[in-house]
Amino acid sequence: MGKYLFIAEKPSVAQQFAATLGESMSKGDGYQESEHLVVTWCLGHLVTMSYPEVYDQKYKKWSLDTLPFIPSTYKYEVIGSARKQFAVVKKLLNRPDVERIYVCTDSGREGEYIYRLVRQMADVKGKDERRVWIDSQTEEEIRRGIHEAKPLSAYDNLASSAYLRAQEDYLMGINFSRALTLRYGRSMASYLGEKYCVVSVGRVMTCVLGMVVKREREIRSFQETPFYRIFLLTEKNGCPFSAEWRAVKGSRYENSPLLYAQNGFKKREDAEAFVRDLSKNLPLQAAVDKCEKKTEKKNPPLLYNLAELQNDCSRMFHISPDQTLNYVQDLYEKKLVTYPRTDARVLSTAISKEIDRNIKGLLNFQPAAAYAKKALDDGKWRTIAKTKYVDDKQITDHYALIPTGQGLGALKSLKGTEYGVYCAIVRRFLSIFYPPAIYRKISLTLDAEGEKFFSSYRVLEDEGYLAVMKKQKDAQGDQPASGNEDAADREATVQEASDKEAADRALGEVLEKLRKGEKLLVREYEIREGKTSPPKRYNSGSMILAMENAGQLIEDEELREQIRSTGIGTSATRAEILKKLVNNRYIALSSKTQILTPTLLGEMIYDVVRCSIRSLLDPALTASWEKGLGYVADGKVTPEQYTETMDGYVSKWTNYVKGVHNETQMVPMYNEAAAFYKARTVTGHAGGSGKRRPSGKTKAKAAGNPPGKASGRAAGQSNRKSDQDGG
Repeated sequence: MGKYLFIAEKPSVAQQFAATLGESMSKGDGYQESEHLVVTWCLGHLVTMSYPEVYDQKYKKWSLDTLPFIPSTYKYEVIGSARKQFAVVKKLLNRPDVERIYVCTDSGREGEYIYRLVRQMADVKGKDERRVWIDSQTEEEIRRGIHEAKPLSAYDNLASSAYLRAQEDYLMGINFSRALTLRYGRSMASYLGEKYCVVSVGRVMTCVLGMVVKREREIRSFQETPFYRIFLLTEKNGCPFSAEWRAVKGSRYENSPLLYAQNGFKKREDAEAFVRDLSKNLPLQAAVDKCEKKTEKKNPPLLYNLAELQNDCSRMFHISPDQTLNYVQDLYEKKLVTYPRTDARVLSTAISKEIDRNIKGLLNFQPAAAYAKKALDDGKWRTIAKTKYVDDKQITDHYALIPTGQGLGALKSLKGTEYGVYCAIVRRFLSIFYPPAIYRKISLTLDAEGEKFFSSYRVLEDEGYLAVMKKQKDAQGDQPASGNEDAADREATVQEASDKEAADRALGEVLEKLRKGEKLLVREYEIREGKTSPPKRYNSGSMILAMENAGQLIEDEELREQIRSTGIGTSATRAEILKKLVNNRYIALSSKTQILTPTLLGEMIYDVVRCSIRSLLDPALTASWEKGLGYVADGKVTPEQYTETMDGYVSKWTNYVKGVHNETQMVPMYNEAAAFYKARTVTGHAGGSGKRRPSGKTKAKAAGNPPGKASGRAAGQSNRKSDQDGG
């Protein structure tokens, strides 16, 4: 009988498999082996796509004459730093005594791609290859994955989609980055007062840059509009409250041009005149016109997927999506949580049948033990499969991100924010086994001098699942994000919240007793000035959600419906795309607030793309590419069909850039953007004199050159990193 070879994506994961397999292993160079088994690993990617000059030396120098570059067959090569481990893996894959290969790379498109490239370069033939697909690193899950491993061929469509995604990013990165750099790089560098400027673009990266720039320009062009609202101030049994006027049907100001909206005057003097009119008859009184009382339920939110977790961690801990992913990947490898790179926010039917194991494990996690015990005692977990939290149709590769209830011995190695991230996942998970929060809502309509005033109050009657979620930061043992809030401040904040809750409850009890027709004494009418607000800037978390929900950015209703479940990028790549934009100095990320803003260079690149390959900025196009890759993975579109569309798009727009000559027309656009970066603008040809140097040392070397290059080359020469900066 031959041996079984297990190949993992990382050494740490290989160690988990070796431990689970339970055989006495001897250590080799880059692998472990027992009498029946061999365990080895990749180092992430061992193989990558070859640069253009490998096809022909003429491609080494950047030239419009050699574009578009679209190979009929793609070439691959072993990554230089990984050659030693690749040699080990190749030898093991082809060993005569290895009868079966278990592929244990991460269970997703990228993990599939990593192994497929290795087997391709190692020329593996005649082996029984099986795919291990797991949702966590626990021993039970690993054993299940091995036992249920399917033939590798069952994942051929997923592999095709992985190859096409890489080829797409490669083609767009090479052709568009080279074409735009050759067309605009020299004039941009001259404008910035630098030697060179590389225009690095990509399928997803450039679309995200466009979202940041567009939002910034919307904020700049926003015109603040003041308006004036009228409030009636009254009280009942010593409890003061207010109601807001609206120009509803029957109002003397219904559809009046004096109003900004239904409830606000454009000018203060008109608001003052209205208040004088209301105050003519003394005593000032209002009658209860309606008093509606109803109970509202608020259910626990769906479970975390990676995007939701990244958004919450940006808000709670002020960390970037990339940092969140690093933390949760570490938690996964320590068996504490399930597979992190998931888009699903629900459980599978299969896991829901044994979910009590996850809950029971949390009895040993002190901060959550009481909540876990209550969840078990109440027994809602027994019927969780009948709720919205379980839906197989919403799951593609993996179910939601949840705690395993295992690996708790590793908690002592967690510190600060990483511990907080784990607690957030635990609390979100346990909350779905709790009842909804129940509110008592009271909606009042008051009538004063024939005008209607409205007020609505909501009082928490039963906190339900909120018991698990509230005071999350304190329960996590994490420090406040500001870093300067001491214990006394936190205690005062908690006391204020408690006092407000008590006041709201007292007011609710008073308002409950109001009856239609009851008269209330009006203390005064108050004018409150309001102002329209500009759109909010994206922060790193809200951008991740915007990328995930790209369909919402699409104006065409039919198209939006078609790709509503498709985002820009994937859960595995979105954080890296943001990181790349920051490293390229196209956008700036505030470490304190996580707010994203464009740089001058980023705005210049946005304008260049807008005036050349505008579709790269379109969320509809970017999301449709991802949708197409999903169709390939599902077998609905053949790789040949996708390739034909992809090659045609790249060829069309590369040739367009080659034929356009609008460099000088870009100068006014650069000037308009530069005005917001505290630097004088340039008049005349972008390639001529009149150089400017932006404040804050916005240099092409730092901003235009892709990350990882300490020194660059002139725009006409090869810059290998930007070639594949397809993102």
